[in-house]
Amino acid sequence: MISVADRLHTVEEYYFSRKLKEVNLLKEHGKPIINLGIGSPDLQPPSRVVSAIVDSMQDATAHKYQSYQGLPELRQAMADFYKKHFSVSLSPKTEILPLMGSKEGIMHISMAFLNEGDGVLIPNPGYPTYTSVTKLVGATPLFYDLKEKNNWLPDFVELEKTHDLSKVKIMWINYPHMPTGTVAPNKFYEDVIEFAKRHNILVVNDNPYSFILNQFPRSILKYKNAKDHCLELNSLSKTFNMAGWRVGMVMGKSEYLDSIIKVKSNMDSGMFYGIQKGAIEALNCSDMWYLSLNSVYEKRRTLVWELAEALNCTYDKNATGLFVWAKLPEFVKSEEFIDTVLKNDSIFIAPGTIFGSNGEGYIRFSLCAETEEIEEAIARVK
Repeated sequence: MISVADRLHTVEEYYFSRKLKEVNLLKEHGKPIINLGIGSPDLQPPSRVVSAIVDSMQDATAHKYQSYQGLPELRQAMADFYKKHFSVSLSPKTEILPLMGSKEGIMHISMAFLNEGDGVLIPNPGYPTYTSVTKLVGATPLFYDLKEKNNWLPDFVELEKTHDLSKVKIMWINYPHMPTGTVAPNKFYEDVIEFAKRHNILVVNDNPYSFILNQFPRSILKYKNAKDHCLELNSLSKTFNMAGWRVGMVMGKSEYLDSIIKVKSNMDSGMFYGIQKGAIEALNCSDMWYLSLNSVYEKRRTLVWELAEALNCTYDKNATGLFVWAKLPEFVKSEEFIDTVLKNDSIFIAPGTIFGSNGEGYIRFSLCAETEEIEEAIARVK
């Protein structure tokens, strides 16, 4: 056997990749599993998006290699989208780079800016990929606490007291926050930009949940001096039910994007033409799309709240996004709890611990299941 690279010893297989094998095995043995663990939208994209990709197959250039920077009209659509919804002006030529999903962007940004031993500030709890990518590129994860008593926002004074920031190169933030659903106020963005300026850190806001059950979509790029120290990632996966299409974007200062394209252009050969044409249609959807989408998620969330209560959990009704973050009764461990529910009720829920140590005592429900399934889950628990 050929030995694997040392970097693989620093990471494990993604939790959902491992756990879903177990869940699928239970299904194969006849267990009627209801999956409320993973945030993979089950709703359809806008019909005009599907029509656009079908129609694109007849275009003469549809099956050729595409530009590493994406179609000019896609970048323009992204710029128009940010202007309309976030009041952010971006140059489609120099300040927007389409990606094959924002998860790809986490790797590209890390490879573009991190050297071995550089520090990376990562939220706890937070998206596990920030940590695994940091380790894969040889950088050092430095976790900063997010806690319920502080509304899942960082305490910058405490952070500066407890961390040596001299080697920190990147800070990951993610609001609306996954997994808790917290929406950050304006002051937070102003504070984090000042923090980045003080310590010469590149802050990356991972922003794919802005339009799910959230009345106040915000971009960090709207705030004063943001482009000097910030990038923003976004995605069409959740907003337009296009998770499998793999369309994302990174926005920011042209010099930063020039560095990212050096990595990206050596790792792919451009996004499929039809996907880009569909993405353009999605970005041009009217406000009616968002109202329709959220009306479905509102009904589902009300039912998930009922399920959480049936499991003796508490939750925050002001939280947003594609999930419900719920607190377990005191002294109950997250992974033991979800395994018990999986065994006894055939319901899969994500344990809070997969998002970091501060997720202990919490679980996360996904809204990506039909109302009938959630109602069945409630009936099983009751």
